[in-house]
Amino acid sequence: MLTIDRLTEGDRADWAELFRDYFTFYKRDEPQETYDRSWAGFQEDTRIHALGAKLDGRLVGITHFLVHANTSGPDVCYLQDLFTAADVRGRGVARALIEAVVEFARERGCGRVYWMTHETNATARLLYDKVADNRGFIRYQIDL
Repeated sequence: MLTIDRLTEGDRADWAELFRDYFTFYKRDEPQETYDRSWAGFQEDTRIHALGAKLDGRLVGITHFLVHANTSGPDVCYLQDLFTAADVRGRGVARALIEAVVEFARERGCGRVYWMTHETNATARLLYDKVADNRGFIRYQIDL
């Protein structure tokens, strides 16, 4: 049985493993303070939020998201990170996490949920193309 809920202190080790796998997928290496800062923010649950997907009690997916102001309408929800364990992909975990974020945003009066992925993330894009519209925007970034 698949359940989606907020992460609790008992989920921290499994969450950290999934988050490390997420960073590995994107060829990033983050220091421990990244995990500590993110976890603390998720536990406060005010500025940034996290949900976990458990399949038969095992944490198999995570999502991190935030709500922010929008100059042309209601607040919007940015789904920043989404990751599922490799052995459960194709079983509806990512879809269920997206749906939970959408419900969170809807309950708060947001006008939309949006996210980005790398153009080479073909597996995820198969799902994303089914549940959302690709509006064709290109992201630019300045690292500080």
